[in-house]
Amino acid sequence: MISNQILQSTVNGLKNITKCDFGVIEREGKVVVSTEMEMLGKTIETVKDFMTSPAEGMSLQGYNYFKVFDNSVAEYAVTAKGEDGESFRAGQLAAFQIQGLLVAYKERYDKDNFIKNLLLDNLLLIDIYSRAKKMGIENNTPRLVYLIEIEGEKDINMLEQLRAVFPAKGKDFITAVDERSFILVKELKDKKDKEEIERVAGHISDTLQNDLEVNFRIAIGTRITDLKNVSLSYKEAKMALEVGKIFQPERPIVNYEELGIGRLIYQLPSTLCRIFIDEVLGDIRVEHFDDETLITVNKFFENNLNVSETSRQLYIHRNTLVYRLDKLQKLTSLDLRNFDDAIVFKITLMVSKYMNHRDRFMF
Repeated sequence: MISNQILQSTVNGLKNITKCDFGVIEREGKVVVSTEMEMLGKTIETVKDFMTSPAEGMSLQGYNYFKVFDNSVAEYAVTAKGEDGESFRAGQLAAFQIQGLLVAYKERYDKDNFIKNLLLDNLLLIDIYSRAKKMGIENNTPRLVYLIEIEGEKDINMLEQLRAVFPAKGKDFITAVDERSFILVKELKDKKDKEEIERVAGHISDTLQNDLEVNFRIAIGTRITDLKNVSLSYKEAKMALEVGKIFQPERPIVNYEELGIGRLIYQLPSTLCRIFIDEVLGDIRVEHFDDETLITVNKFFENNLNVSETSRQLYIHRNTLVYRLDKLQKLTSLDLRNFDDAIVFKITLMVSKYMNHRDRFMF
């Protein structure tokens, strides 16, 4: 349950303090960590019998042995080299330290499993509340889910680094979903939820960008007040992540509540999308338009169909812009200077973008 890296760091630290050599042995007798390099990987047969005996400690062949328990079952044996009283006390201290680590990591493991099962809807309603009560997790507390996706390979220590930013004290939880994704279930304290939500997202962004130096995307679910709805906020964050990749690829942080019409298009059946594109464009497709036309159209939409402002920002004459719009009208029968036609073409662009994404990644 505790990583060997953590155990090794612990015994190294204890040796620096006490000047005594320590080791940690698994139930089967294998030395998993030690301050004596030659001991690593060895199997000590006498430890097997010690682990099943009623004794909690023993001294043998120049070493003191102490048990570390998990639910009354001996999980590890801690060794302290020496035969004097000082080494014996050092061994007791080491066993006590690792016992505390085991309890802390077991509590974290249990909470991680609980949160993962919540996210995946794997718990009955009665189990949610009873398990939360046992672990001291409040139910009726405002929370929401942040989904963090890392581009490229994930650093194995990244989860611990993020946990250091949001230490778990029974209220906030960070866990890994897969090899590229993390989940933060964050308690909301500020009455102005929107400001707090954005502030937390910015904090995560700064940590990932400045401290961990990774490329990322952050998606935000909606605010919930009952543990049973954590999975709902997670599903919304997942949708926000996908919709953001399609319609807002330039934004590293996407909020489910700010997806606009993109959320609606994302939930349309593919057959209905194809019918709509055929109805508007006929035999042509958005991919057939040249870059100049698409840049012009997007800038025209950005400027609320204002011809003068669009031509100014594109550094072209007003008549050139009108010519391009007329050319597009001949191809599609849509006059983008007309509000209704502009809406139809805007939606067509978005639906086409969605279908291209769907064809590329979902089939």
